[in-house]
Amino acid sequence: MSAHLGGLLEVVVLHAADAERAEAGGADRLELTSDLVDGLSPEPALVGQVRRATTLPIRVVLRLRQGYTTDGGEVARLKGLLSSYIAVGADGVVLGFLNGHTEVDVAVVTEILSGHPEVPWTFHRAVDACIASNRAWRDLRTLAGLDQVLTAGSARSVSEGLDDLVARAHLDQFARALIMAGGGLLPEHVPWLARAGIGAFQIGAAARPLGSAKAYVDPGLVRTWRALIDHATPRRVTLGRP
Repeated sequence: MSAHLGGLLEVVVLHAADAERAEAGGADRLELTSDLVDGLSPEPALVGQVRRATTLPIRVVLRLRQGYTTDGGEVARLKGLLSSYIAVGADGVVLGFLNGHTEVDVAVVTEILSGHPEVPWTFHRAVDACIASNRAWRDLRTLAGLDQVLTAGSARSVSEGLDDLVARAHLDQFARALIMAGGGLLPEHVPWLARAGIGAFQIGAAARPLGSAKAYVDPGLVRTWRALIDHATPRRVTLGRP
């Protein structure tokens, strides 16, 4: 659990140059993935390169294919990847799997994390694909080590899910403390989310010129978001379980 004056800004990065630029712009934390579109696991060697390029905390995506389901063989590979990531300097991971009923697969997530119970982690936007969102949030309460939930409040983007995010934050202290708003986040969303008590935000394409996945992270764009979040959330926000 950590405290940030003005809220937490996480930037999605693809390589060491992105990491350096995100840090220069004032990011608090990095999510490292293989690409912006599919959000799959990078090679451990890349994690090591990014670790050497930045002092910021790095959370690495654990996901081997599109979609939010997995199987026994993949679980073993994911456990191995997690160990490799920690060995080369990752501070945490980002994952989330659902069962065939679009419910949080508590057993699979617990098994993947079982070898490293000390590692903090983010449940990613798989939560937005759950049909029964209230049940999903009840299940998230049972997961050890979870200290962030990346969500747009909608399977599409924050623009469609903003009202649901605000409502959940108002009604649920657990959700309010763990929500990291991301997935098509726009500047105009930030004040509404901040007023609801949400203190963590993630940007991916928005940190890149013209939103292009081929462009490097731009420190100036990150700095703009940093200023926006600091202005919207001037109080000290403690992130983590209540």
